[in-house]
This record gives sequence, C-alpha cells and structure tokens, in this order.
Amino acid sequence: MAVSGTTTGRRVPTARTRGAWLLAGAVLLTGCAGTDDEAGTAGRAASAPASASPSPRTSGGEEGPRVVQGGEPGEDATLLPEGEDVVEREWSHDDEMFMQMMVPHHGQALEMTELAARRAQDPRVRRLAGRIEASQGPEISMMAAWLAERGLPVPSAADASAADHGSHGHLEMQGMLTRPQLDALAEARGARFDRLFLTSMIGHHEGAVAMAQETALGGTDARVGELRDDVSASQTVEIGRMQDLLADL
Repeated sequence: MAVSGTTTGRRVPTARTRGAWLLAGAVLLTGCAGTDDEAGTAGRAASAPASASPSPRTSGGEEGPRVVQGGEPGEDATLLPEGEDVVEREWSHDDEMFMQMMVPHHGQALEMTELAARRAQDPRVRRLAGRIEASQGPEISMMAAWLAERGLPVPSAADASAADHGSHGHLEMQGMLTRPQLDALAEARGARFDRLFLTSMIGHHEGAVAMAQETALGGTDARVGELRDDVSASQTVEIGRMQDLLADL
C-alpha cells in the first residue's frame, strides 16, 4: 500500500523547502549583523567628544581669532581682528610725562645759569652754574629726540617760563620759578644774586628729584629709567654742594 507525502497531519520538508529556509536564515543573520554595526556606530558617535566651537567673529563679521591688546592701568583691553599687529609700547604714561615735563624744567635751569654767568659775584657760583649748564643742555636734546622718535609732543625749552606749571595727568611739575621770581633773580646783583640763585636752584633741583622719584615706579622704558636715575643722583649731589656753598657765603 503506498504511503502519502504526509504523516500524522505534518508535511515533511522537501529538499527544495529546506534550501529556501537556509537562504532565509542567512538573510536574517546578515540583517542582524547590520543592525549591530549601525548601533555600534551610533554609540561611538554619541561618545565622541564635541568638536571645537567655531572661532569668534571679528567686528567685520569674518571668522578669526581675536587678539587682546592690554591698555594702561585702569584702561580696558582692546580686541583686535586676526592679522592686525599688536602694538607693544615699551614706554609708559609716567615715562612720557617725565620727559615732557623735564624739557621745560631743564630749560628754566639754563635760563637761570645764563643769568649766573653775568650776574654772580662768587666764582664758585659761576662754576656751579657752568656745570649745571653743561649737563642739562645735552639732556634736553636727548629728551626731545626721545619724544620725537615716538611721535609724542615735544615742548619748547626756549620759553620754559611760559610752560604749564600745573598738573600733567596725575603728575605735577615741581620746583619751577614763577615769572616774578625769575624777574627778581634777573634784577639782583653781586652777593644778593648769589644767595637768591642758590636758594632758587636748590628748590628747582628738589623739584626735579621729586618728579624723578614719583615716576620711577610706573616707568618701563630703559632709556628713560637711566636718565631718571641720573637726574635724581646728580641733582641730589648738587643740592648738597649748593647748601654748603650757601652756608659759606
């Protein structure tokens, strides 16, 4: 008796059916592997560090880093666009003010020494006036050149008596004689001139030393620092000599 292709109600898989199942299983496994790869890629992307934020924009709207240029104490810093050079100043406000004030200050000292060459009675006073002129004359030229090299205003030393005796920023020109005081010195003669010259020049020197000391802390320029130190040291010595000479008259 022939046996049918089914047993107990269940179909027996043929060779063609088994081949189809195997093919479907392979496709299913491939799909699972692809899903795993995509999940891994997504996980790696999520765990990757965030890219750097875009560079800040300049005032013109183009992208590029900004450069911070520091200002003077108390001033705000400046943001410069990319490609613009940072201007580094080697001098400070105190350096600038010291040089600008010392030009007319020295100029008045030369005006006083010129009077001493004609009016002084004691030869020691005339010699002292000559030494002051010999040192401060070249210093005026040096200070004027320093200011001109930096495009800064150069005050006149020829009319020092008309210079501002007041405040330059937070600095003050000290020791300067007023016009009436200079007129009184010009009218004096002999021993009276000697005494008036010495007392006036002592106060003038003390003013220069005070200005040098007041600007020393805020100074940054090497050349100005050297001049400042020389003014302070040399004029302090001259103050002592003038005091001794005044006591001996």
